[in-house]
Amino acid sequence: MTYVVTATSGHLGKLVVESLLARGIAPAEILATARDTAKIPDLGVPTAVIDYAAPETIAAAVKPGDVFLLVSASVPGTRVPLHVAAIDAAKAAGVSRIVYTSAPAAATSALLLAPEHKATEEHLIASGVPFTILRNGWYTENYAGTVETARETGAIVASVGEGRVSSASRKDYADAAAVALTDDSLAGQTFELSGDYAWSFAELASAAAEVTGRDVVFTPVSPEEHAAILTSAGLDEGTVGFVVGLDGNIRDGLLGVTTGDLSRLIGRPTTPLLEGLKG
Repeated sequence: MTYVVTATSGHLGKLVVESLLARGIAPAEILATARDTAKIPDLGVPTAVIDYAAPETIAAAVKPGDVFLLVSASVPGTRVPLHVAAIDAAKAAGVSRIVYTSAPAAATSALLLAPEHKATEEHLIASGVPFTILRNGWYTENYAGTVETARETGAIVASVGEGRVSSASRKDYADAAAVALTDDSLAGQTFELSGDYAWSFAELASAAAEVTGRDVVFTPVSPEEHAAILTSAGLDEGTVGFVVGLDGNIRDGLLGVTTGDLSRLIGRPTTPLLEGLKG
């Protein structure tokens, strides 16, 4: 039996492999995969090509009894057909369980990203393959670019209102995935993963100030003002709508829920905002 980790050329998949190794899983029992194996860092484990768009790559890499981590595809709008193909191919290959990285409250949330994850969860459950669903909340690292902009401008501009974000670090989520992969008792369960604390954007500005060594203020704007600012910066209409829409989700409280599932699963507190931003 092998733990098959997808998307290991990306940040999360790489960290999952490292977490498995740290938990004493033998390198030979881990398979690091990506669409291009040349982009997988040297993790000391076997590698193989897995491309969700080419199900035959899953048939070639996966063996009966393997546990399969399906890391969500990265591009919104493309996920459902890719995930469906991957689930079907993994089932045909005889995997013993699929662990899927989903989105917060995917089955019921108005979060812009939720519908694709909801459809994937429904297909996974209907497949009949034992599963564990990890509904990953926001990554603290999503705000690395925001901090760098604040380094230049001294401001964080957003239309989030009083909204809060219960983020955690990628390592926290990777550790949760490693636990889920290696604990068969978690089959059939869905976990709502989030950081232990929901921070405000004023707190984000304070953390950014400490990281950058300069004064940083949070400048709240209306959705209309935000859209105008982003448009003037050269962003296309679709991107502007997506960014402003996500800020609206935060304003509505959709990313500020704290469940405690993540810290319970990994057996430690989640990484605080400032520590996560410092990397």
